[in-house]
Amino acid sequence: MLIWEAVYRIGFWPPYLFPSPWEVVKALFWGFQDRTFLLGTLVSVRRILIGYTVSLLFGVTLGLLVGRFKTLDETVGSLMTGLQVLPSICWLPLAILWFGLSEQAIQFVVIMGAFLSIAIATDSGIKNIPPLYIRAAETMGVKGIKLYIRVILPAALPSIATGMKLGWSFAWRSLMAGELLFVSIGLGHLLQVGRELNDMPQVMAVMLLIVSVGLLFDRLLFARFEKRLRQLWGVAA
Repeated sequence: MLIWEAVYRIGFWPPYLFPSPWEVVKALFWGFQDRTFLLGTLVSVRRILIGYTVSLLFGVTLGLLVGRFKTLDETVGSLMTGLQVLPSICWLPLAILWFGLSEQAIQFVVIMGAFLSIAIATDSGIKNIPPLYIRAAETMGVKGIKLYIRVILPAALPSIATGMKLGWSFAWRSLMAGELLFVSIGLGHLLQVGRELNDMPQVMAVMLLIVSVGLLFDRLLFARFEKRLRQLWGVAA
């Protein structure tokens, strides 16, 4: 904050391009007072929860199938790796052509941005399970769906948790990219409105809000989940 204030006072950039911390704080205050920021945050959180839940279900299921069946690994597995390198915003033109300028288009971008990373992490976790675990379970008569529930999923859970965290970050970034280009209330749209109005305090206030929401979910959900996993696996007190 001190460095920020010092750079502002030195005046490398005009005030309308580089606001002071106090101006950004005021923009945050007024944004929440008129409920614009509150509404935008709630809409974005609702979108990310829906899209991420769908991504999690599809990603874990696809990762389990690819990790267990060689035919799928040699076909779909290569396709997953190839599509993963494609930036999620590249799905937006396709989503608009398929779904139009609608809520479904944004959800499609969020899902495509997240579920591939979850599927790849799940696939990696399945392949890294010691074969002895599966052979021992099968010797004890554990087969079919019980083998997945009691052995495969618990053994792959650390990798799945890593994929869940990566998927969340990709989904959040995909959502912001989609909202920047789609005229609908949300944090990304508020960022675009600030740019169009040349309101740099609002732009930086929304950026801080986006970072804060992302960190909040990471600390409340994923950090606790990973800590609990480390305790269960005996790598943390």
